[in-house]
Amino acid sequence: MKAFLSCTCVCLLLWSSLASGATPGEVEIGSTLREARLDPLGGKPRKLSDFRGKPLIINVWASWCGPCRAEMGSLEALSKLDRKQQFRVIGISTDDDANAALGYVKRAGLTFENFLDHKLELENMLGANTIPVTLLVDAKGKVLYKARGSKDWMRPEWIGMIQVLFAIKIDR
Repeated sequence: MKAFLSCTCVCLLLWSSLASGATPGEVEIGSTLREARLDPLGGKPRKLSDFRGKPLIINVWASWCGPCRAEMGSLEALSKLDRKQQFRVIGISTDDDANAALGYVKRAGLTFENFLDHKLELENMLGANTIPVTLLVDAKGKVLYKARGSKDWMRPEWIGMIQVLFAIKIDR
């Protein structure tokens, strides 16, 4: 089973890197994210480096994006599934209107931290030329994987990939 997951991860990684077009300043798979200011949708301002030390799942979304909204429930469930807090989930909204983004976060009952990308800095660095896009980032800030399009993050293959890439065990 572990060999299958490793093979699946490698195949998905290769496909992902071939299927994406770069955005200006995009950090590619295998490279480390640059420092960036994170403007909160509620809460205090943060820096991307504040999340170093644990693996990180970053989802880029917008309140008007149907596929983005479709996967939010599974991202919320994933954030709660990790009872040992071995990784973090954060969201980056590309909304122009902070009130629309914050309204969606409240309506959806999201408990993981969400931030607003005012200047397209994060959108470009993360490679969000289409949304949703989700990045799996190691504890040192290195991008391990980019998933484009809406996913059900609670499916066994995604949980397995997260466990393999982050070298963790998630008890279900």
